[in-house]
Amino acid sequence: MEIKVEVGDISQHPARAIVVNLFEGTKRPGGATGAVNKALGGAISQLIKEGEIKGKFNELTLIHTLGRLPSARVLVAGLGKQQEFKLDKVRAITGTALRYLRRVGAKTVATVVHGAGVGGLDPQQCAQAIAEGTAMGLYRFTKHKKKNEDEREIDALTLVESDRTKAPALRRGVATGLVLAEAANRARDMANEPANCLTPTIMAEQAQAAAQDAGLECEVLEREQMQELGMGALLGVAQGSTQPPKMIVLRYRGDRRRKATLGLLGKGVTFDSGGISIKPSAGMQAMKGDMSGGAAVISAMWAIGKLKPTINVTAVIPATENMPSGSATKPGDVVRAMSGKTIEVVNTDAEGRLILADAIAYARQQGLSPILDVATLTGSMVIALGKAATGCMTNNQELCQKVIVAGETAGEKFWQFPLYEEYKEHLKSDVADIKNVGKREGGAISAALFLADFVGDTPWVHLDMAGTDSSDKDKGAWVKGATGIPTRTLVNLVLALAGERQTRVTVSS
Repeated sequence: MEIKVEVGDISQHPARAIVVNLFEGTKRPGGATGAVNKALGGAISQLIKEGEIKGKFNELTLIHTLGRLPSARVLVAGLGKQQEFKLDKVRAITGTALRYLRRVGAKTVATVVHGAGVGGLDPQQCAQAIAEGTAMGLYRFTKHKKKNEDEREIDALTLVESDRTKAPALRRGVATGLVLAEAANRARDMANEPANCLTPTIMAEQAQAAAQDAGLECEVLEREQMQELGMGALLGVAQGSTQPPKMIVLRYRGDRRRKATLGLLGKGVTFDSGGISIKPSAGMQAMKGDMSGGAAVISAMWAIGKLKPTINVTAVIPATENMPSGSATKPGDVVRAMSGKTIEVVNTDAEGRLILADAIAYARQQGLSPILDVATLTGSMVIALGKAATGCMTNNQELCQKVIVAGETAGEKFWQFPLYEEYKEHLKSDVADIKNVGKREGGAISAALFLADFVGDTPWVHLDMAGTDSSDKDKGAWVKGATGIPTRTLVNLVLALAGERQTRVTVSS
């Protein structure tokens, strides 16, 4: 889909539908909405007077122009209370409005730049949010469905701005927004794939294709190399499946003056049956998405390669299936991780932390610091936060706060949990250095503490996105199915860190 910026009067745009907006409580529309209202003979004002248009957030009112404007339809989008209007609402109202116009058959749409006028938001950021809301809000996963001839599409969206001086910034915003949205949609594509169509091997192939497209280096470690490195935790999870495991490594070298390299780690369990500790059959089909963390990391690396920030980033994605079989790891077995620690596998369904233990050890061997790991790690996190926010835990408060801010910029919520020392008691084993499951209470925290045991003193943030990896309905920029969270947060964080480092280098030089 094409998104472009034009300078002009939206009331004279020939798109099949034009989108204007209104804040809650507005009695007399101004700006572009006022110009459209005048061209319609005061129709918007009349609907406000009659109480049909209130301007509440996500309120949509379609007006047929009946030849009074070049466009056949005007959609008035409610923005809610002006003091509460932020960039995430720009994304949300864009996605909601465009899905509505797609249903009514508008192939071309023109819109004002929500928030960039009396809303007081930065025009470039608003344009970026509109591009993200468009590409993400109109996303569909139809790869395995017969083509529906009645299914409608929007072919083009035009952002119309009356002030010529704002146009270059709007175009930059659109370009960045499209990269971020495509990255999120790439992650969604992978997570929405059935497990038979996204094995560890295919996931590695997709990472290689993304690397080639974005100018990244890609290395895939095979089982034999994992054995040489002593990755007994990852191999222990993989041994129940006929699908070979893969350790996917992506490298972006954006700052060759420095060796310091950020590490992004993503859980890549392409199907999680629970292993011998098998999950209930009801809902097990959703476990095809247990690689969402890995998908987000791969897709974020693709965007980083496209945006080219001055920073070094390496991604490590352990990919495997977790299956029950005669060769599968059994509850009570002991495996030895790459770090040398032995792990008593109390529950084979707590496999994500096992494969991440070896990914963390590999990242530390490679000198990566700081480290972020992203995983659909625990059902406990879903109980704690539901589907509204991703949980985060850390040994470095400054870094964690930067992740939270990067999430706010992306419209992705994060909530920090503590790492209380007393919870380490839950992970003590009688037969090994550590066991992979603690008590039920505080399960998300003890899972993070398990990972912390392998992180050591490396600055680290753990993101448990078990609740936010999928949506059960269309809402704003999100559609039913995989969300792609936290792809854009990771990219925003990398861009922010690159900006900080670039500033320090410039000042010091």
